[in-house]
Parts: sequence; structure tokens; C-alpha cells
Amino acid sequence: GKRKDKDSPTPPATEEQREYLTEECVKERITEVDLFKLASLPPSLDYNEWLATHTIAFFDHVNLMYGVVSEYCTTEVCPAMTAPGNVQYYWYDDKGKKYKYAASQYIDYVMSYIQKTITDETVFPTKFGEVFPSSFETIVKKIHKCLFQVLAHIFHAHYKEAIQLGIHGHLNSLFTHFMVFNMTFELLEEKDADIMQDLVQALIKSLNEHKKRKEEEKNGMSELEDSENKENSCQPNTTTSS
Repeated sequence: GKRKDKDSPTPPATEEQREYLTEECVKERITEVDLFKLASLPPSLDYNEWLATHTIAFFDHVNLMYGVVSEYCTTEVCPAMTAPGNVQYYWYDDKGKKYKYAASQYIDYVMSYIQKTITDETVFPTKFGEVFPSSFETIVKKIHKCLFQVLAHIFHAHYKEAIQLGIHGHLNSLFTHFMVFNMTFELLEEKDADIMQDLVQALIKSLNEHKKRKEEEKNGMSELEDSENKENSCQPNTTTSS
């Protein structure tokens, strides 16, 4: 089998439009839940089990997301596996030889590798009593690195199509959840994730601002209800005596 790695030489810098960073795009999402709370390991749940469940779910969602834009990811449009910041990803075989592939072929290799790994019972056990291999976290990190590369390519090369298809809110939500999970358990190395850090910060800031507004609205409603209740309870009881 072949393995994949990141190799990012610096080709001549070109003017790069990052439409996904505009305010109107950043605020597009399909969920308002607290993703940090959602990502945190529940008490008494096995850590590896938590990683396995999320890794499979993230693979399914990234695979689905790429499937929607894949018809636009042709060898003509994407002759290399590119990402923001003039980054190119290269494929390395078992002997360390470097290959440059079109994005569609690279992603096909990536997804095939992940599919094969997550369906391997010796790596992702599904039967009760079976144990995860000692290298499980390392394998998960490798898978998440691959998924990150696919997401980075979608944002870099196919965000316009995502907007046209009306799926950019889904893409933002998936990427935010994926990155929050990776930050929570330190699964991605900073040097690998750095190229999307501007978007990560913008999405989390937007999410926190929305959460703050919701809390303020909720507190405002509570104060209004308290005020109304006080007014109702303060009606004077007037009695007359002769």
C-alpha cells in the first residue's frame, strides 16, 4: 500500500481569493450547538471508542461532502492536490518515492486507504471484548491528517461550487466540528493545520458570538418575565373599613 504525507514546497505566490473568510460566508452554518461540549469525552466512556466513533463519522461526512463537488474536481481544473497558501500535497509510496497526482486521484487514494483501515477489525474492532491496537491513536491521527487535506482542498478549490450548491453552511459546520474535535484531543499537528487557522479562528469566533447573543436574548427574556411576574404580584389588595 501507499502512504500519504504532506509536502509543501513554495511555488511562486499567486493572488489567492479566500471567499470562505468573508463575514457572510463564515456565519453560514447548520447547527448552533456547543461543539466543544459535544466533542468532550463523556464520563466512563472509553477514549479509543470515542475516537473510533468520531473518526468513522467524520470520514463518512467528508466523503459525502467531497462526493457533492467531485464532478468539478477534474484533472484539468485540479491537476495537483492543492490547499490554501500555495500548499501542494504529494503522495509517497512505501519506499519514500514522491508522486504528484491530480487532486481527484489523490483523494481517491486517501479515501480508499481510510475505508480499508476503518473496516479492518484488527484496527477498528466492532465486537464486544476486542481491544484496540496500541498504535490506535497514531492511526487515527494519520486518518484525520488525510481528512484535513481533503477539507482544505474543498475550501481552496471548490468553495464557489459549494456556495452555488447551497452546501457551504454544511461544509462550515462539518469543518468546525472536525477541528474542534481535533483541538480537544490534539490529533492534528500545528504545522499541518496551520494553513486553515485563519478560518478555524473565524468560525469559532462566529460560533461564540452567536452563543453569546443567544444567552443575552435568553437572559433578557428571563428579566422581562421576572419583571412581569413582579408587577402581577404587586397588585395592591385594597380593603375599606367604615
